[in-house]
Order: sequence, then C-alpha cells, then structure tokens
Amino acid sequence: MNLYSEYYVSENCERFVNKIWCLDNSIGESLIENKLVLPNGCFNLAIVSGNSIEVHTSKQKYEMPEGFYFCSQMTNKVLVHIQPKTKVTIIQLHTWTLSMFPNYDLSNFTDSIIRINKNELPFKHEINCGLNGNILVLLDIINTYFEGLNTSHSNKNLVERICEIIKIHNEEITVSEIGNILNVSQRLLQIKFKTATGLTIKKYIQILKFRKSIDQMVNIGLEKLNLTEIALYNKYFDQSHFIKQFKDVMKTTPKTFNSSSYFLSKKRE
Repeated sequence: MNLYSEYYVSENCERFVNKIWCLDNSIGESLIENKLVLPNGCFNLAIVSGNSIEVHTSKQKYEMPEGFYFCSQMTNKVLVHIQPKTKVTIIQLHTWTLSMFPNYDLSNFTDSIIRINKNELPFKHEINCGLNGNILVLLDIINTYFEGLNTSHSNKNLVERICEIIKIHNEEITVSEIGNILNVSQRLLQIKFKTATGLTIKKYIQILKFRKSIDQMVNIGLEKLNLTEIALYNKYFDQSHFIKQFKDVMKTTPKTFNSSSYFLSKKRE
C-alpha cells in the first residue's frame, strides 16, 4: 500500500477543490516520523482515521486523534508524524473557497489547525472518519456538494478574481496592478483577501512562486538546473534572493534539500 496517494474531483468541483490526498499508515506497525509538507496556498480539511497524527507548524504542536480538522494557510514547512493504524485523508481547498462562506474571518488564522465537529461540515451526507471509510464515497460527497456550489455561485467573487489574475500573470503582478485591472482600491483588495485567506496578497504570491521553484527542482533535478537558473526562471531578483526565500520557509538551504523527506504533489499527466 502506498503511503501517499492522490484522487481527483470532477471538473465543476475542481473550481473549489484542488484534489483529495491520503497519507495511509493504516496497516503499518510502526510510527512514520519526520515527514514534511510544504505551503501551497491551499486550505486543508483533514480527516484523521484510526489512532492519531502529530503535526508541528511554525506556531505550535498539534496532537490530532481521530476526527475532523480544518487547517489554515501555512507559511512554513510542516512536520508530520503518523501513528501506526492511522490514515489521514485531506481535502485540499483552493485559496478562494472559504470566501464563499463570508461569515468566517480568517484575518489572524495562519499556520494553525482547529478541530471541528462533524455537524459543522456543510455536506448533506455524513462522512465516515473511521478506517473503513471509502474514498469513492467521499469523492461522491465532495463532488455533489461543490458542483452544487458551482451552480449556485456561477459568478466569481473578488477573492477568486484576484487569484485568477495572479495565475494569468504567472505570479508576476503587484497589488496596485491587480487593483487597476479590477477597478478596486488596494486597501479594499487587501482587506477582503486577508479576511478570506489569512494572507496578504504579496505573501500569497510569494508562496505560489516558491512552490513553483520547488516543483521545478524536483521534476527537473538540481543536477540539471543550477540555482541561478531556478532563480531567474521564477523571477527572483537573483540567486541570493531565492536562497533567502528558501531558508525562510524551509529552515535549510537549497543544496541540502532532500525531496524524499517531503510529501510532494504528483505531476499530473
């Protein structure tokens, strides 16, 4: 059984959900420790099944027994230990998805995890958080809910449009330029975005750019691509600027980066 696996949602659901991924130690007899997860600009709804996991963010340590958890935006790498007989299923939500629920103010909610009651989940059908939970049943529940949300909210709100513009411009755009495109003041952009995500727009762009750099290092290989090329390709000022950003997030240097220690996204065909 693979420790890491990914599952993809329907096309309409994908507007709000990037994917579902699993960390499966359900038949394991020993602790899986010191695995790392990188920030990626997404929120995560985590379902812990079986025993428990331990997660260290840059703010604190979380002991997470079986149940449901909401994970904020992360700005630094996260350390994970997975107990034997434990499986974690993670529904990865796009940056703008929480902005569809305007009652939530996430301005001061980053690098944090909260436990939630299953009754707080918006889905029509109950999700089984036990080890016998079926991923296909979960996919059906998630697809049904978010396809409905896509139909009832066909127009993109401000936060989704901000993210769309950033993507179109390959993360090479300023808040001022986004404001000009949307004809909205920079102040309003920043308030709306921070309330919905916990991040400033600048920080969000930094996270996306950094993840692109890491994916490039992994998919092409450092031996084929030097740090200067990575820095220039991803529009960092120079190599030293990229190394500084790398150290800020990873607490290590690019030369000592070991991809096997991380849970990294599979490259989609």
